[in-house]
Amino acid sequence: MRLVSLLIVATFVACALLPGADAQPGNPDWHIRTATPQDLPTEPLLIDSGDETVRLAVALADDPGERRVGLMFRSDMAADEGMLFDFARVQRVSMWMKNTFIPLDMLFIRPDGTIESIAANTTPLSLDSVSSAGPVLAVLELNAGAAQRLGLEPGDRLRHGVFGTAAGDAHD
Repeated sequence: MRLVSLLIVATFVACALLPGADAQPGNPDWHIRTATPQDLPTEPLLIDSGDETVRLAVALADDPGERRVGLMFRSDMAADEGMLFDFARVQRVSMWMKNTFIPLDMLFIRPDGTIESIAANTTPLSLDSVSSAGPVLAVLELNAGAAQRLGLEPGDRLRHGVFGTAAGDAHD
């Protein structure tokens, strides 16, 4: 009997020490500990900026579930990667940084692929809205500081299928 009692106690202790054992709705951080980042395939995206062409690999978030999760729960992102949010219609867009651990630059993109505005160095985990200045079709999220490092400015043009131009298309 004593051995059975000891095994039961040992089982409870072992379960309590497992990763995510405190992952329950009563714990306010339960969703952070149990959530995982999206693993979307990447595809090429080009940005024509002055005389330079920037080449990036972007994950495309083009449905409501993918847009809702975005880059949440990611602890890092390569310098030449990003996420392109396709909203499928032209509208004023607001984003936030909920459950997003890395600071980002948000580039708001018009339907013709030109950068409408840039919100640089957004604050991780913030619930504040980050909004486009006007109607846009998409948002490109890059690591914070990337827009400045790459010399990106409003008016620069993105080439990607979302804007009707493949990343391999020649300059206009």
